[in-house]
Amino acid sequence: MLSRVADNLYWFSRYVRRAENTARLVGVGSQLQLDMPRSVRFTWRPLIDTVGADEVFAEHFPDAGEDVGDVEVVRFLLLDERNTTSLRSSIESAREILRSIRDSLPQEVWEAINDLHLYIGAYGERSISRRYRMDFLGRIIDGCLKVSGLLSANVSRDIGYQFLRLGTALEQADMTTRIIDAGASGLVTPRHEEDRETFQNMQWMSVLRALAAYQMFRRHVRQRVTAELALRFLLQNAEFPRSVQFCLSRAQSVLPTMPYRPGIDRYLNRVIGMTRNADPASLAARNPAVFMDEIQLQLSALHTAIADGYFYS
Repeated sequence: MLSRVADNLYWFSRYVRRAENTARLVGVGSQLQLDMPRSVRFTWRPLIDTVGADEVFAEHFPDAGEDVGDVEVVRFLLLDERNTTSLRSSIESAREILRSIRDSLPQEVWEAINDLHLYIGAYGERSISRRYRMDFLGRIIDGCLKVSGLLSANVSRDIGYQFLRLGTALEQADMTTRIIDAGASGLVTPRHEEDRETFQNMQWMSVLRALAAYQMFRRHVRQRVTAELALRFLLQNAEFPRSVQFCLSRAQSVLPTMPYRPGIDRYLNRVIGMTRNADPASLAARNPAVFMDEIQLQLSALHTAIADGYFYS
């Protein structure tokens, strides 16, 4: 397979999964805002920091400050083309990649991506209002899952499919840490200190729901939601497909099916060890966002090793 095609397949799967999880991330904030009483102070700005777009946001909105409202943040995360991590940018990038590799993937995949592109163009601006936002996010998530299902059901299990799987695994691991980061980043500030634990647990319940993990959490853990248990499940559960550990194990299973490149295993084993050895109780007691940032840096190093080994060599 040409390295250009492999690169495109890898990034196509990453952009689709990024779009889905960006919608889920905005859903965390939107659902929390609906669930919290009016007495609780809700801050949207940490969501921008979570996706690593704080510098771009500050450049284009220098007067926004820390108390920026949901309309500005939601529009920036979902629709702003100047934000390369926005939902619209991700779908546009996936669509442009698909133009050049349409012979490598089923026609139905192109139709599904094009439907998402047209839907965002027609209804994206309406999604900024709270009344229509959750319906819009749900439609985007369903569309991305449809693409994932088409790839899983209709693509031959050749080397190209392995690059699709690898991209999906790395992107989901990265976005799971970012959604965890959002849940722990101080979106909610209670007026009274004695209410902090209650509202914190509500935050973690929203994180689980955003990752479609709440029902599986209840099934596996069988305890009420706490920061420690949610972190343990989303980081280390070996059976839930969106957990960081599951995604890294999937990447580990893909590598033996691909041409060997020295060094990639070392980076992958390092981030697997970090995740496996993490202490959720300790993370819950302090700021989990710091650890999530460390995992994201290791995933970035792993991506660089993959790109150097397969796409640019």
